[in-house]
Amino acid sequence: MTTSRLQSELKKRNPFDSLEQEATLSLVRTSDQLENRFGRLFREHGLTSSQYNVLRILRGEGAPLPSLEIASRLLRVAPAITGLINRLEDQGLVKRRRCEQDGRVVFVEITKQGLAVLGGLDEPLMALHRGVMSGLKKAEQRQLVALLEKCRQSPELLRDP
Repeated sequence: MTTSRLQSELKKRNPFDSLEQEATLSLVRTSDQLENRFGRLFREHGLTSSQYNVLRILRGEGAPLPSLEIASRLLRVAPAITGLINRLEDQGLVKRRRCEQDGRVVFVEITKQGLAVLGGLDEPLMALHRGVMSGLKKAEQRQLVALLEKCRQSPELLRDP
């Protein structure tokens, strides 16, 4: 039996127990490498991946959003959305205001400074996206997107833990 590339990268002596295990671990390994590379870029601009994500959501919406709505749109679950927004506010990248009709609702708005930080990230981020996908043709990229969407629809992932 031939040794897979992942098996070699992990210096794993024995083959994986199943193709499903190898596919899942390969996805986790790839995700980790992407997170590290993107995280490095965000850190160069004084942000974490989650902070960038909040700013991206707010810029894309073009209007203030309730903090819980922001939390529901994040790429990765952030259990402490309040702390995340606190840190962005401390940096002057967002501002908050309470809803006048319902004081429990807090609206978050991106500031001009937040927009400037995102603007400085736009081109380096697009270049990074192009770079990490440069080994795949456009048709393969579309296929990858479709396969990952299909994985996210598996009953195991849709089930509440």
